[in-house]
Amino acid sequence: MTVWKPRIATSSRYKHQGIVDALVADISSGVLKPGDALPPQREIARQLGIDLTTVTRAMTEAHRLDLIEAKVGSGTTIKGSLTQPALGMASLLTDLDLTMIIPPQPPEADLHNHLIDGVSHVLNGASSHFLSYQESTGTEAARAAGTKWLAPRFGEAPSADRLLVAGGAQSALFAICSLVAARGSICAGTLTYPGLKSVCSALDIPIHPLAMDRNGIIPDVFESCCKTLRPKALYLCPSIDNPTTVTMPASRRQIIVSIAQRHNVMIIEDDPYAELLDTPLPAIASIAPDITWHIATLSKCATPALRVAYVVCPSSLDVLKLASSLRASNPTASPLLMAVATAWINDGSLYGIAHAIREESQARQIIARKVLKNWHFSAHPAGHHLWLDVPVQWSAAEFSALARRSGIGIVPASAFSIAPATPEAIRLSLGAAPDRGRLEQALVLLDRLLHEPRFATGIIV
Repeated sequence: MTVWKPRIATSSRYKHQGIVDALVADISSGVLKPGDALPPQREIARQLGIDLTTVTRAMTEAHRLDLIEAKVGSGTTIKGSLTQPALGMASLLTDLDLTMIIPPQPPEADLHNHLIDGVSHVLNGASSHFLSYQESTGTEAARAAGTKWLAPRFGEAPSADRLLVAGGAQSALFAICSLVAARGSICAGTLTYPGLKSVCSALDIPIHPLAMDRNGIIPDVFESCCKTLRPKALYLCPSIDNPTTVTMPASRRQIIVSIAQRHNVMIIEDDPYAELLDTPLPAIASIAPDITWHIATLSKCATPALRVAYVVCPSSLDVLKLASSLRASNPTASPLLMAVATAWINDGSLYGIAHAIREESQARQIIARKVLKNWHFSAHPAGHHLWLDVPVQWSAAEFSALARRSGIGIVPASAFSIAPATPEAIRLSLGAAPDRGRLEQALVLLDRLLHEPRFATGIIV
């Protein structure tokens, strides 16, 4: 019987992963066979010059991968031949980040080549106008395309003189907040987009948390906030909310609008996921155009490479004010990307891309429901992310740390919370995995981690 000589694979990102990777390599090459022994954990730590906790984490993950088994009186031994699933699971330990909400890239959409063709088409066009500085509000053609793109959620195309083309939603959000809430405050759901938190921190704008239910922010809570705290604006992500995945029904949207109108509160409607809905819901900006700033980015329905966002403002005068505010930081959308987006809307390509991405997200949500069937989570059937309650033996922060050490990035609720009490939940992006197979492997590993007792992982709490 061979006794394993411990080592750390040099290609691994973390020490405990390096121990697991070394075990995988030695089993795969035949150096280790079923029944071969591993030294005691303290001896492994001594030989490698690392702390015992790191070895414990490595052995826990090796056990999850079904590489080893421990028997009373026999110590820890190699369990059996390396299976393909174990190889796949081990490869996940180094490089799968599910923290960013990214639209999945379905193979049939071939977005990489489509983007190359789109840029080439623009570069080969008869006009070179896009090589020059553009109007701060966007070109006339780009604004016209934007109104066409937004028509389904508005019921009809919004007026082009109320639309501005920005270089991404975040820069637009920053400029809007500086316009509508300077020397005032904003209210938002208790769990809200971290980008809003960053903006308000930079601008020194207080955020008031509003309790939420399965339909979004609670109207009575919003009205009470308006009466007592007098916020200047309300921030909403009404369709497939980030992070809670809630979609606000039309009836709730109308109620919220009525309250905002009574108390003279502006609405910032950040709506990046509206294109994922099977049936369009009315944009809040279509219900109350005079008090709403509507932001619609293409980054979530097509690709983050297309940094183009359409902003519908309350009036044409507000378009000029927003353009003036944006000039201080990001004066215009990239002329090249703006031209590509315009071409894709006009020739119908963007609709096909968005449809393929919606179908891919639906397929990934089906995988998530199958693998995570033992856990409670919220998700939209075509959403890019899900919101999962961690089991009682874990805190969201501890579980997120364990997942990261296991090579999978997820986001705890604290990143989104603006209230004193934070739920024990995590957000994970299904679109960030390169394909469905890798996503399923990652979810299987997370499922195994969720089943683990907290103290069995080597985490000291």
